[in-house]
Amino acid sequence: MKHQYKPKGVCSVRFDAEINDEGIIESLSVKDGCNGYGKGMGRLVQGRHMDEIIERLNGVTCGKKPTSCPDQFAKMLAEIRDKAKK
Repeated sequence: MKHQYKPKGVCSVRFDAEINDEGIIESLSVKDGCNGYGKGMGRLVQGRHMDEIIERLNGVTCGKKPTSCPDQFAKMLAEIRDKAKK
């Protein structure tokens, strides 16, 4: 299933992810922000379960900001997971 998320407090303006019914991330694309981050994260998370990514990326900060693109991606995944449980 395809999901879209607008992160808050970071340089990236949109995450587009495809996650299958088992919770495995099939793809991630990041609009704006660091080009290398978007490409690298897309490759790193592909084929991994979203619970693993949430655990690893939740709470990562960027400089003095209280969040980061990785943290925002973890928040996206947590929202998807929580909606699926309902």
